[in-house]
Amino acid sequence: MGHDAQRAPRQAGATAPGGDLDHDVEEVIAAVLTASRLLVGISARSLGRIAPSLTLPQLRALVVLDGRGPVKLAALAGALGVNPSTAMRMADRLEAAGSLTRQTNPANRREVVLSLTEEGRCLVARVLAGRHPEIAEIVARLPAAQRAGLIDSLRALTDAAGEPPVAPRPAPPPEAAAP
Repeated sequence: MGHDAQRAPRQAGATAPGGDLDHDVEEVIAAVLTASRLLVGISARSLGRIAPSLTLPQLRALVVLDGRGPVKLAALAGALGVNPSTAMRMADRLEAAGSLTRQTNPANRREVVLSLTEEGRCLVARVLAGRHPEIAEIVARLPAAQRAGLIDSLRALTDAAGEPPVAPRPAPPPEAAAP
């Protein structure tokens, strides 16, 4: 399929001829992959503006810690879908950068518990807030009825994945221009 065919507008609610469920699943997968590409790009641009030395996987680790609070290293590795040794190396870098702290679990001295520092918490907030204007601009282009349907669809997707919800927040204030 050519690039132009992928760009063709799709009618909302259109189903495959004959109700082919396998085709419907593939259409959903393609739409999610396309949306994922869009959102990763937005996140990468925000990260590049705010913390260019931080990688997307490192940001994801900080976001997990921000959302779940202090966690064991093994739990962070599980949430990120990486080996504990990979999570340990990531924690080393984030600790060196001042974004997280590592402490021995008093209940089990063989376990390490990771927590965000205040600097790490602020970094996450700034990067996530940096995505807001670009996402808001895109969402504003959608008709109200499509926005409502998008809310339900995205909530169903994130619920199925076990991703904790993010509470709606007002737009962040614009940052003051540097002198």
